Amino acid sequence: MKANTPILITGGSGFIGSHVARLFVERYPDYGIFNLDALTYAGNLENLKDIEDRPNYTFIKGDITDEIFINDLFEKHRFEGVIHLAAESHVDRSITDPLAFVKTNVIGTMVLLNAFKNIWHHDFSGKRFYHISTDEVYGTLGNTGLFTETTPYDPNSPYSASKASSDHFVRAYGETYGLPYIITNCSNNYGPNQFPEKLIPLFINNIIHQKPLPVYGDGNYTRDWLYVLDHARAIDVAYHRGKNGETYNIGGFNEWKNIDLVKLLCKLMDEALGRSKGTSERLITFVKDRPGHDLRYAIDATKIKAELGWEPSLVFEEGLKNTIKWYLENQQWLDHVTSGEYQNYYQEQYQTR
Repeated sequence: MKANTPILITGGSGFIGSHVARLFVERYPDYGIFNLDALTYAGNLENLKDIEDRPNYTFIKGDITDEIFINDLFEKHRFEGVIHLAAESHVDRSITDPLAFVKTNVIGTMVLLNAFKNIWHHDFSGKRFYHISTDEVYGTLGNTGLFTETTPYDPNSPYSASKASSDHFVRAYGETYGLPYIITNCSNNYGPNQFPEKLIPLFINNIIHQKPLPVYGDGNYTRDWLYVLDHARAIDVAYHRGKNGETYNIGGFNEWKNIDLVKLLCKLMDEALGRSKGTSERLITFVKDRPGHDLRYAIDATKIKAELGWEPSLVFEEGLKNTIKWYLENQQWLDHVTSGEYQNYYQEQYQTR
């Protein structure tokens, strides 16, 4: 495929990445969108069935930590832009296997930075490396205050430490080599296609099957929630209009204590499933707390709103209703994911072509 502007999206088959890939494929027909994904447990090609035959879309199966493979890929396609989403992202998994997070989030990012730097040889005119990060790099907040772009980093989990490290390397390549970069740090995402290890899709699936809803500690941990389609829009805006060397925080202006969110989710699920009031709330089960659990995250997204004109489009209850509706209408997707059957899709679609 020959394209005017080749753009690499890493992790494009994952939750956030699939929404970004779809948006770019549909909105920018003159771009050649290359989706690079290793298709580990959270990468699912079924997320992009609707665009897989588009002329400006190409899927590539590969690992961002494979230096030879990545260098060859960059030499072949000469990517003018990189939107780097590929990452290990689940805090609980990082506590169990921290080295996997160092390998993907730190080494993988370094491999991409080197490949991008080496093909352009300091001639970066019109080029951009966009690194997507998380609000968790800032650590934890008390009952007041917000994370801003100048909040000092203070990561508390192996996941957030690995993302903080990768952020620092991106900035270092900007300072040392003149590599044009943007970093965005986002709050908790929710919406369609999210792998059901994260709170909202896990609890939707458990409510459907009337299984316990495990809530850490006393449930008073607070998070800011961002609808994934709004995040994809923000990535589009930041990629095209953000200033090189800048960081932008992306948040939903939408703080919820976990227990209050779960109770709202139970209420909306009971309504959607036609169950009597309080049915799902009885499934709530308080469990032993996670080690190093951050009390509160809250994003100040004033900068991206003021400079780039982005703001969330949905209030939380509307976004949550849309999310519930999607999962209930896509039971086959949910069944495939929870059974592992979705991993056969690559073999069926790509190995037989």
